[in-house]
Amino acid sequence: MGRGRLYAALAAVGLGVWLGAGLGLGEAAAVPRAIAVLQGLDKVTARVSTFEAPVGETVTFGALQIRVRHCDRTPPQEAPESAAFLEIDEVKQGEEPAALFTGWMFASSPGLNALEHPVYDVWVLQCKGAELEGGVAPPSPE
Repeated sequence: MGRGRLYAALAAVGLGVWLGAGLGLGEAAAVPRAIAVLQGLDKVTARVSTFEAPVGETVTFGALQIRVRHCDRTPPQEAPESAAFLEIDEVKQGEEPAALFTGWMFASSPGLNALEHPVYDVWVLQCKGAELEGGVAPPSPE
């Protein structure tokens, strides 16, 4: 099994355990939130930017288009943790967008399932805002 697959499998198992907390243990499950707070690094300029991405909407960071499909935060009585499911595409002039990343990112472990790009880094800081009903953004029309 390649390293990328191993990391993806570990992230999926970790997410399953994290989201499934409370199965008879008296712990509360994660709560879906409306906004992901992300941080991005442009490695060329060494500029770090913090920006908000509402669930279901596309935001731009440099040449990247970022869509947050789901953003969970643990309730106040639990250890603080946020996890977001992101889709990240790179847009180059005159070309179709190229998918770079699709998966979960965790605020407490940004290196676990990271975007691999020569110019940009993006990671999740937290999930905030109103609690979402159902918690998942609808797929975008293609």
